[in-house]
Amino acid sequence: MRPQDAPATSGLRPAPHPPLTAYYAAEEDRDGFVRDLFDTTAASYDRINRTFSLGSGAWYRRRALWRAGLRPGQTLLDVAIGTGLVAREAVRILGRPADVLGLDLSEGMLREARRTLTVPLVRGRAEALPFGDASVDFVSMGYALRHVADLSVAFAEYHRVLRPGGRLLLLEIGRPSGRLAYAAARFYLGRVVPALSRWLGGGRRTKTLMQYYWDTIDACVPAATIQQALAGAGFTQVTCDVQFGIFRAYMAQRPASPFAWPR
Repeated sequence: MRPQDAPATSGLRPAPHPPLTAYYAAEEDRDGFVRDLFDTTAASYDRINRTFSLGSGAWYRRRALWRAGLRPGQTLLDVAIGTGLVAREAVRILGRPADVLGLDLSEGMLREARRTLTVPLVRGRAEALPFGDASVDFVSMGYALRHVADLSVAFAEYHRVLRPGGRLLLLEIGRPSGRLAYAAARFYLGRVVPALSRWLGGGRRTKTLMQYYWDTIDACVPAATIQQALAGAGFTQVTCDVQFGIFRAYMAQRPASPFAWPR
């Protein structure tokens, strides 16, 4: 059975992919493995990303944020901020670092984010956001949805912290549907990128990171499942924009309260 053919749930928990036992023994070990992997590779992450995004990363993230409705005067929470790749583009749109909050499970990633960002940063999990109800206008998550344990819990948390009418943007990479496109992606992301990542100076752990990166893409649930989970958490206007057959931008909105006064 291929990873993508396996059930993507643990019990009744809707997970983004089944446990990848080549990396950790059981589902409950996922968080610890992911945290350690990103802690030990954080210093190399931006260099690897710049190399393989071919200079398009910042432009694509900024455009996606704008298309999803981010505007000056709003406040944004960037979940799984990593080294700050999405948050930096949000600051460019909003104009004030204080209007961006960042959260990540990995202290190593937060340490790297602090090198280039002055936004408030908090260590925590997507499934237990340490923020108040209806406290932000926009929630973003860049290429990290595959690392959460429970889609329903994470999406319920995003819905909770958003103000009525608030917007959500999830950037992801998905498996191409065509056979040739899938084979090309598997070869490039599953073999070339991990090998070159080690050569670029990240060492064995960076190679493992990029191998894991592809395996989570390969095993991830279909876009329709993610959209259904968003709708189940109470989001409306749920869409998935696909670029180049592999880049996905999930957009959704917390419904505006009919009794809310203008802010």
